[in-house]
This record gives sequence, C-alpha cells and structure tokens, in this order.
Amino acid sequence: MLLGYLFLFVLGLVFGSFITALSWRIPREISFVKGRSVCPNCRNKISWYDNIPLLSYIILGGKCRNCKKQISLRYPLIEIATALGFIVIFYFANTFKGLTLQSVNDVFTLTFYLVIFLILLTIFIIDLGYQIIPDSLTFAGISVTFFYLLLTASNSIFNVVFSGFLAATFLLFVHLVTKGKGMGLGDVKFAVLGGMITGLKLMPAWLFLSFLTGAAVGIILILIGKAKMKTKIAFGPFLILGIALTLAFGNNIIRLIGLE
Repeated sequence: MLLGYLFLFVLGLVFGSFITALSWRIPREISFVKGRSVCPNCRNKISWYDNIPLLSYIILGGKCRNCKKQISLRYPLIEIATALGFIVIFYFANTFKGLTLQSVNDVFTLTFYLVIFLILLTIFIIDLGYQIIPDSLTFAGISVTFFYLLLTASNSIFNVVFSGFLAATFLLFVHLVTKGKGMGLGDVKFAVLGGMITGLKLMPAWLFLSFLTGAAVGIILILIGKAKMKTKIAFGPFLILGIALTLAFGNNIIRLIGLE
C-alpha cells in the first residue's frame, strides 16, 4: 500500500507539472502540445533535466539555470497540491468506496476521479488568476463525466444530466438578474459539469456551499481591505471548493436539514 501511495505521489507531481504549463498557456492561447517549456524571465528553453517536477526546483534553489532569476513558487506548489490530491482521492476512494485497484472497474473508476480532479484543479487555477473558465476544460469535464456514467451507471444518466442543466439554469437566472455582475456565463456552463458530478440529490447542497464559501471569503476580503463591495471576485474556485465539500459532507448536510 505504501508503494501505491508513493507511485500516486510521483504521478501527481508529473501531472502537476503538466497543469502548471496548461494553466499558463491556455489563458494566453498558446498551444500546449507544441514547444518546450521556457523560463518566463529570460525566455530560454528549459532542458529536460531542469524540468523534473519538484526535484529540479529544489536542486536549482528555485532559480533559472541561465538567468539566475527566481522561479515562481506557483510551480512547485501546484505540483505538490496535485500529488497530495491524488493521494487524498485514493484514500477516500479506498476508505469509503472500497476501491482496492484489484479489478479493471476499480482502476477505471480511480482514473475517472483523477482526470476530473485534474480538470477541476486546472479550472480553479485559471479562474483564480485570470477570472475566466475556459470552455475547452468545461466541455472536456462534461464529456468525461457523461461517458463514465454512461458506461457505469446508465440507469441514472438522465438524473445526472438533468441535475447539471438544473444547476446551470439556476446560475443563468442569477446571471440575468444581476446583468452579468453576479455570475459569468463561464460559471453557468461550468454548473452543468458541477451538477453532473454532485448528482441531483447533492446538487442543492453544492450550490449552497459554493455561495456560502464565496460570501464568507468576500466578507473577509472586504473586512481586511483587500476588496470593496463592487470588486469582482472569481466564483469558479468557490464552485470547485463547493464540489469538494459536497462530496465529503453533502450527505451529512442533507440529513442535518431534514431532506433525507
């Protein structure tokens, strides 16, 4: 089991490195399938031995080999976050879903969890930094989720799709009422994916937790002087945080308010 966690940690670092590049290139409309990574300061191409996830950053002391300028902490932080995310996902899948990876179905299910996590994490990073949710990532997540559920839970696929569009309809209503100031269309489209992931039963809890965490952080930022009442704050990260909280505590919340 320890070797399994170690493997997932290393795999997470590798995919975390990919996410750092992806989240930097997509907002700039740069293809992520062409060209090697370059230093953001001197623009020199980074050699493969200087591009080993986390290890290269530590060996080089967080500086570019060529220009000696400091490399942003976002790179190792995203890599570590992805690696830890892989471990946490497997732990919960093993503990609460009984995934042991001793069958093809278990491997298939864990792969789906990890792919969705990577998509959500990439969206989180991009929306937090640039206040946009790329359609390509949202539609990729919707497609992956739909085909996974189609292959594993075809009897409930209608409810899952309905949940997604119901959530999107609600956010579209907020968007129209606030004339786009309270909710962007990127959030509306993302709600289809969020509703499909949480399902019809947990979808209300997801939206509630997303708005609750968003409001709480907004109030804190205003109180400490980091934002004003009219300051635009990306809502995508809260929708994603809401998904994580819902999957972890959603059933307890539903029982607490007497909806189960």
